[in-house]
Amino acid sequence: MCGIFAYINHLVPRKRREVLEFIINGLKRMEYRGYDSAGLAVDSGVNQITIVKLPGKVKVLESAVMANEKLYDDFVYDVHVGIGHTRWATHGAPSAVNSHPHRSDVGNEFVVVHNGIITNYKYLKQYLTEHGFQFESETDTETIPKLIKHVYDRHPELSFRELVEQAIPQIEGAFALAIKSSHFPGECVATRRGSPLLVGIKSATHLTTDYIPVIYSADIKQSPPAQKKRNGLVNNSGTSLVNGDGDGRDSLTEFKPLNDRAEVEYFFASDASAIIEHTNRVLYLEDDDVAYVTCEGGLSIHRMKRTLDKNEELSREITTLRLELEQIMKGNFEYFMQKEIFEQPESVFNTMRGRVLFDEQKVVLGGVKDYVSEIKRCRRMLMIACGTSYHSAVATRQLLEELTEIPVIIELASDFLDRATPIFRDDVCFFISQSGETADTLNALRYCKKRGALILGITNTVGSSISRESICGVHINAGPEIGVASTKAYTSQFISLVMFGLVMSEDRTSLRERRLEIIEGLRRLPEQIQEVLNQDSRVLELAQEMYQQKSLLVMGRGYNFSTCLEGALKIKELTYMHSEGILAGELKHGPLALVDKGLPIVMVVTRDKVFTKCMNAVHEVKAREVPDKSFVVLVVCLCLWSVCAATGRLRGEGRGDRLKIFLYPVDY
Repeated sequence: MCGIFAYINHLVPRKRREVLEFIINGLKRMEYRGYDSAGLAVDSGVNQITIVKLPGKVKVLESAVMANEKLYDDFVYDVHVGIGHTRWATHGAPSAVNSHPHRSDVGNEFVVVHNGIITNYKYLKQYLTEHGFQFESETDTETIPKLIKHVYDRHPELSFRELVEQAIPQIEGAFALAIKSSHFPGECVATRRGSPLLVGIKSATHLTTDYIPVIYSADIKQSPPAQKKRNGLVNNSGTSLVNGDGDGRDSLTEFKPLNDRAEVEYFFASDASAIIEHTNRVLYLEDDDVAYVTCEGGLSIHRMKRTLDKNEELSREITTLRLELEQIMKGNFEYFMQKEIFEQPESVFNTMRGRVLFDEQKVVLGGVKDYVSEIKRCRRMLMIACGTSYHSAVATRQLLEELTEIPVIIELASDFLDRATPIFRDDVCFFISQSGETADTLNALRYCKKRGALILGITNTVGSSISRESICGVHINAGPEIGVASTKAYTSQFISLVMFGLVMSEDRTSLRERRLEIIEGLRRLPEQIQEVLNQDSRVLELAQEMYQQKSLLVMGRGYNFSTCLEGALKIKELTYMHSEGILAGELKHGPLALVDKGLPIVMVVTRDKVFTKCMNAVHEVKAREVPDKSFVVLVVCLCLWSVCAATGRLRGEGRGDRLKIFLYPVDY
């Protein structure tokens, strides 16, 4: 997943080395997103831009920048725009030429960093090639700066923002963009569609407003010709309504600090973790927003036209992040993922804090309480998600059906959209995502919302697209998750859905004993998780028997089937070992053919109503003459993550954050 970071300082003097360090550190904060190359672009003279980009880690880019004495110097800029990027290869192999930023021409007139995929890039590339542009890379991104340059060559009178607004409608797909230009020094334009992007604002003085009104370009263009002039719009008395660019900005629609010098710094980033060390004041961009930072230090938000949605927000709020720098640091742990695994006793407690009232044996979810009666009347509940979030839905489906007696349908978001699944007005659709920005899940949300279904979001990120666009929902309060493979968010999603089931069954006398049993289980959960974490050394011993294997099967049934799916996913994701989660009841229908003396098998077995059936599956496996050491029977509290994590540690292959997860082995 690519990461964008841009830094703009206006009347805040910064040495060029400081600007470079800001960009590089911002990229380091987003390394967890996964990438294979990195690059940046900064000013290097009057109307000149220098690009440095290389395959490999951000550390490689940092070394190259620091070795460039002409670039890494003490030259001071009062106003400057710098952009950086970490790339995950989609079009073209990891290489210097395919890395971002991409440029419009050899003169670096327009420079772009991009997160997402341009689906119609082949047609754009063909069009631009026919108009004389030569492409250097294999990427889809390179079409964007060249398209903007193409517009500029034909309409040099347009402002930077207007150039971008002319180009963006021609682009199909998902994107977040940050753009700088040698023709517009001190200015930056950023926009998004389907990929996250936020703006951090830092000023020594108070802000003029906490809300920035949205300016609609179509409204400006439709103003009567008699009221237009090159300097902007005027009213009947001749008084100017907007600034000299004629783009609708004035003191009421543009952000500026409360002083004449307008000392301000802006940070554009794909993730809040990249800017929290600088500021906690942020603004989240919506799809098709165009954020424009002018050479005067002002920030305005533009959109091409109004939508038909009567609930469309007419302004963007500047919010305060409830995130501390310490939360995104590794502390005494070797890896972010290790830290997050050991945070789970605390994270699950935070998920339940103020919601599960143990003394009163009651559950309160403020985000859904006004909609409970409507949900109880629904035709069905659809739980739509991807990856680990999908597994949390699988894990809770059986319990939700038991507590609500409403049909629960589990859907992978990508397949849900491919099938154009029928949705009805009396459906309740759950959208589960740690980040709240998962593209397929977000698109599925919008699909269901158009069809009148009640939208309920389960996310970990306040201000994310899913949390903003949901009608109601639950914030899981797991804290920031930096590790690529989800751990504590999974357990918190599970608990959030369990709490929802308890709320739905509150008035059912027949389920009282079952509800009390579940609530008591939630009370004990943090301590039980800690017991699991104390088994770290035993996990390592278990992994020593498995780490050289090429494949691993994980089997279970009932509530444990989701554990098998999640465990197999983590094994693949962290160790690059083939692994498959299998429903033990399906063992005879194909998977048993894979079992031989060389295949390790993990059976997930708990003392529940399918215990006997699971033990039958164990005996079926042993009947295939599989040695005792070839499979392990486990009683697990949560997930199988330790096997894959410890395996990565044993291999010593430097998997970064892809290590060390927990498991609770019990002798059989």
